[in-house]
Amino acid sequence: MGATALVLAAGEGTRMKSDLPKVAHSILGIPMVGFVVDAARDAGCERVVVITGHGADLVESLLSGVEFARQDRRLGTGHAVMCAQETLIPVRGSLVVLSGDTPLVRPQTIAALIAQRERHGAGAAVLTALMPDPAGYGRIVRDEAGEVTAIIEQKECTPEQAKITEVNTGTYCFDAEDLFGRIDRLTADNAQAEFYLTDMIALMHAEGLGVVPLVADDARETLGVNSRIQLAEASSVLQERINARHMLAGVTMIDPRLVWIGPHVEMGRDVVIEPMTFVLGSSTVGDRTVLGPNTRITDSKIGADAVVDSSVVLEAAVGPHARVGPVAYLRPGTVLADGAKAGTCVEIKNSTIGEGSKVPHLSYIGDAEIGRKVNVGAGTITCNYDGARKHRTTIKDGAFIGSDTMLVAPVTIGEGAVTAAASAISHDVPPGSLAIERCEQRVVEGWVARRTVGDHRTKGE
Repeated sequence: MGATALVLAAGEGTRMKSDLPKVAHSILGIPMVGFVVDAARDAGCERVVVITGHGADLVESLLSGVEFARQDRRLGTGHAVMCAQETLIPVRGSLVVLSGDTPLVRPQTIAALIAQRERHGAGAAVLTALMPDPAGYGRIVRDEAGEVTAIIEQKECTPEQAKITEVNTGTYCFDAEDLFGRIDRLTADNAQAEFYLTDMIALMHAEGLGVVPLVADDARETLGVNSRIQLAEASSVLQERINARHMLAGVTMIDPRLVWIGPHVEMGRDVVIEPMTFVLGSSTVGDRTVLGPNTRITDSKIGADAVVDSSVVLEAAVGPHARVGPVAYLRPGTVLADGAKAGTCVEIKNSTIGEGSKVPHLSYIGDAEIGRKVNVGAGTITCNYDGARKHRTTIKDGAFIGSDTMLVAPVTIGEGAVTAAASAISHDVPPGSLAIERCEQRVVEGWVARRTVGDHRTKGE
């Protein structure tokens, strides 16, 4: 039987000084609690139950594929487990209890904690960490055999217990039946008047159920985020961890300290990432692509051998050998085909740019279908919105759009057709045709001199 995970995510997080629930704060584009849920799944937990409270609707909207329970009054970690009991039942075997504000916990650590409890047949296993400065943490008390006898919260420590450097991380694995058979015996007889889940450790030890520790290999992964400073620390650790994984798999980062990659991003080999680049969400990047500098890519697909320079790509697809930027903005629904180009100061939205076609500079393309080998001149705009509805522009293969052309949609430019510079095209253009729409140029000779004389007279008066 696979393990079940219970993620505690009901707290407000007053030290964050925020209107957001603490666990909703993002790291690398993912809410903090999302890292914990992903780690539980990757560790092999078949069910994940998240207990929410403060800002419950918002927190629940950020997660999918999990179950929820509510803790309407925050009366401690033990109370949180009590509130989840009805949702969890029937549950047997290992129940992992995780904190939603510990985004650095790794799947292999959770799996090792489960294995530790099951191997010893213990009532509980506790993830501990060795801290040179344990202030603020609950201390792990062991007996001569090394078994955990109790967890003492900081405010309850004696002077001798306060010197202990092995601390509680708030991560546990319980035998579910042992836990819920005793959960109602927890009391709030302590300095905080709360139900401490840590009290279950002493209770299980006293009844001979066995409580075994597992010391974390890296104490940093047990970091709980309670302030903006700790949020930044966690972000730095995850950035380092994720970047190292990609570099070991064949990605070059000119300065990994200045590259931020989301945990769900996939990258090919021989990708080069320049400084100040963000790749977030469910993005994928193909082999030999160059990204950056100063680039942000979110929920997009970048093909092999592409270049994205100093640009923003949001929910878009950039094909193989395509080029983007510098200073381009690809908005949702944009597709650049193989070898296409969106150049300097180009904005494209909900449009397809065909194979080998180019929008080199200073243009807006919205709600358009552009075929193969099309050249779109500088300053071209698709006038796609009439104030009430959006309309499509279609440009067929091989067309040439002159600079400063206004394409008033709905309109179709035929295959191989040409529009003259500075034209406002509001009617379809047949294949192979030239479309010109201009006012007649008028020259007024001597106008500058006459105006200058008039200005002198005005000033003299």
